[in-house]
Amino acid sequence: MDKVAVHTSVMARPAASAARSRRLQGFVLQSPAIVLLLVWSVVPLLMTLWYSVRNYNLVDPTQQGFAGINNYWYLLTDPDFMTSLENTAILVGGVLAISVGLGTLLAVLYNEEFAGRGIARILVISPFFIMPTVAALLWKNLMLHPIYGVYSAMMRAVGLTPVDWLSRYPLATLVMIVAWEWLPFAVLILLTAIQSLDTEQKEAARMDGAGMVAQFINITLPHLSRAITVVIMIETIFLLTVFAEISVTTAGGPGVASTNLAFLIYSRALLQFDVGGASAGGVVAIVVANVVAAFLLRAVARNLET
Repeated sequence: MDKVAVHTSVMARPAASAARSRRLQGFVLQSPAIVLLLVWSVVPLLMTLWYSVRNYNLVDPTQQGFAGINNYWYLLTDPDFMTSLENTAILVGGVLAISVGLGTLLAVLYNEEFAGRGIARILVISPFFIMPTVAALLWKNLMLHPIYGVYSAMMRAVGLTPVDWLSRYPLATLVMIVAWEWLPFAVLILLTAIQSLDTEQKEAARMDGAGMVAQFINITLPHLSRAITVVIMIETIFLLTVFAEISVTTAGGPGVASTNLAFLIYSRALLQFDVGGASAGGVVAIVVANVVAAFLLRAVARNLET
């Protein structure tokens, strides 16, 4: 028995050594990706945390030293900060309501057979491939310009006075522009989901006397619930960082009427040159984004379990 145990121990040592060698090789192969991840994400985060507790102004070298929580206190007590949070919530909520609501209806419509359905699908999805800056310029100069815009020409044609949308209704106009950009994404995801719906359920409901509205409420919407949750999660993550449309169209104005949290951080850093205050805003934005992401991921997980 002792000889057998010794033989087994001798045979196990090369196997353990080979396993350690494979783990070491795996770590060596993964190390470039790990280092890149650290340099790409952790280092900027640490620098943001560092500058958020420092007095650092690009045009005033005398403002140096440790600031503690003063940058955070100044940011949180600034009325512009609360306004930017409200505008961010309105922008995200408005775009989600339009893109998900209208996207669901369009997905149901485009799932039906009608002449020119292929062309209609291409047209409704095409805005998603336009860059945000280009889309904002199109809406600002081609559609919404108070003198030679398309909407102004339509209003003059029926005897109405043209409206300067970006000056009178800046936030609502931004919601419309961003929703136009994200509506194709919602339609694409929801149309793909609705095509997996079992047609036998709808046929059975139709035979039982259920109308189109009853079928939509009791069959289609429950089937689309998971896809809608995914669309809300993905869009929310991107909508929290909307910047290009605001910069091109309203520049956050008039005043701060259309300034969201992302544009507020930009204005602090590159317009007011307050790197310390902008870094504090960045840390707050990270916290807000992670809180929202946690709720969304929990909602998605709960929806997938049902």
